[in-house]
Amino acid sequence: MTGHWLMKSEPHVYPWEQLVDDKTTHWDGVRNYQARNTMRDLMKIGDLVLFYHSNCKPPHIAGVARVCKEGYPDFTAQDSSSKYFDPKATPDNPRWMMVDIEAITAMRDIVTLPEMRGNPALEGMPLLMKGQRLSVQSVPEMCFETICKMGGLEGIPR
Repeated sequence: MTGHWLMKSEPHVYPWEQLVDDKTTHWDGVRNYQARNTMRDLMKIGDLVLFYHSNCKPPHIAGVARVCKEGYPDFTAQDSSSKYFDPKATPDNPRWMMVDIEAITAMRDIVTLPEMRGNPALEGMPLLMKGQRLSVQSVPEMCFETICKMGGLEGIPR
């Protein structure tokens, strides 16, 4: 069964267009235990991802990606020159995990946060709940499909 996720990226750090150019990337630098556990334990090859631009006006879904490598240690945590360095991370206890994703398709029309908030079919979606700031979070399949349609796609891409 395919899982459905949302991953946040600030467009000035790693925009959707960069993923399209790169084709795949590792999702490094996540330093929240709940998000880490999601990547480590729940995200599987073939799962689908809404690529969300945060910290911009307006925040929005830019495209759909797919998990192409399951959770593995985030090597940036052990790289002292990385902004994501964690002095407590070791090869035996890496502490932080990441997955790899690949671009599938851009939204024909970006789907903005205000548009999502205004759609009753998305009620209960974690992104829209007060206080929900996780950079990696689950998306109910029906919400995923609704967002794809809002973005001008013909249902969920495969």
